[in-house]
Amino acid sequence: MPTTARDHDVVLFGATGFAGALTARYLAAHAPTGLRWALAGRNLEKLAALRDALGVDVPLLRADVTDRASVQAVADSARIVATTVGPYLHHGEPLVGACAQSGTHYLDLTGEPEFIDRMWLQYHDRAVASGARLIHACGFDSIPADLGAQLAVEQLPAGADLRLRGAVRVSGLASGGTFNSALTAFGRLGPMRQAHRDRAAAERSRREEAGEPPTTASAPLDRIRRDSTTGRWLLPLPTIDAGIVANSARALHWGSSFSYTQYAAVKNPAVGVAGAALVGGLVAAAQVPPLRKALGSLRPPGSGPSEEQRAKAWFRLRITGEGGGERVVVQVAGGDPGYTETAVMLAESALCLACDDLPETAGQVTTATALGVPLRKRLVAAGLGFDVLAED
Repeated sequence: MPTTARDHDVVLFGATGFAGALTARYLAAHAPTGLRWALAGRNLEKLAALRDALGVDVPLLRADVTDRASVQAVADSARIVATTVGPYLHHGEPLVGACAQSGTHYLDLTGEPEFIDRMWLQYHDRAVASGARLIHACGFDSIPADLGAQLAVEQLPAGADLRLRGAVRVSGLASGGTFNSALTAFGRLGPMRQAHRDRAAAERSRREEAGEPPTTASAPLDRIRRDSTTGRWLLPLPTIDAGIVANSARALHWGSSFSYTQYAAVKNPAVGVAGAALVGGLVAAAQVPPLRKALGSLRPPGSGPSEEQRAKAWFRLRITGEGGGERVVVQVAGGDPGYTETAVMLAESALCLACDDLPETAGQVTTATALGVPLRKRLVAAGLGFDVLAED
């Protein structure tokens, strides 16, 4: 079905959840006149209540991830679908498959590496054939790192061996959805590693068949270190961000050799050690299904920080890049990272796809690859900072 013949430009799926409602609020305030957008979810009464609260007149679509026909109907009706329905390992695959089949552009907020790798293995080729862009991690995971790295690369000599290091500082609270997604990932370390190996082998085989040179883009882990410029301690942060940036580097050819490592920046290393111990305890508990379920009930999906709490939250990501004898420091900064700014990032990603002149691409792609500079300009206009810093 040609995308120009579809009923909706943008459909927000999971609009009544915590992150979904914030994204809907942003769209209600910022969608341009004439944009045909709609809300989708499994409960039409809740969707209607949200629509009334927002004061907008948009269509409501009933869809449930357990009913593939309803999900396919949403994908067939839209040019773009943005979804906040997680954990994505449990709920995401039907919509990815539907969008890949129908040539509908897909956006989500996942930070789950296994999900992204499995969706590449299952649907990348189908999306290439249909023209769909499948863009994961369109929130705090991993737009600041991905677009921040792209900004840093733009300042460095083309073709040089590039080494980037990101140091993130965050103040904010997690929602129930994010907490449960993390528990799901912690409980599947073995399958996560296997999915990564399977994807890496498939990509390597394709490059060899195409006669392409081996890629050296990587996302290495590193040791604890002290930043001589800021005086903060840098603790290796094994989030999805580094892998997303490495994928962008391969797709966009960011130099003959490229690496991006991400850290948590703390003043006191004891704080980082305590945080690492807490995460280690959660990982251990997540291996036991009853414990994992009990922990998930402490912050159930749909819950999240209050508006007052979000107003006090913030993030700073400082990216240092070196290559070709030059050095650059970039900072990406904003307010509440997990929810307020994530809603902005997801909504502006959808608006960017709907309204802007973008590079031709298809398949599973990153935000830097598919949206790049136009999205960065949108986010700056929305209040996020993407700045090249002058060093002392």
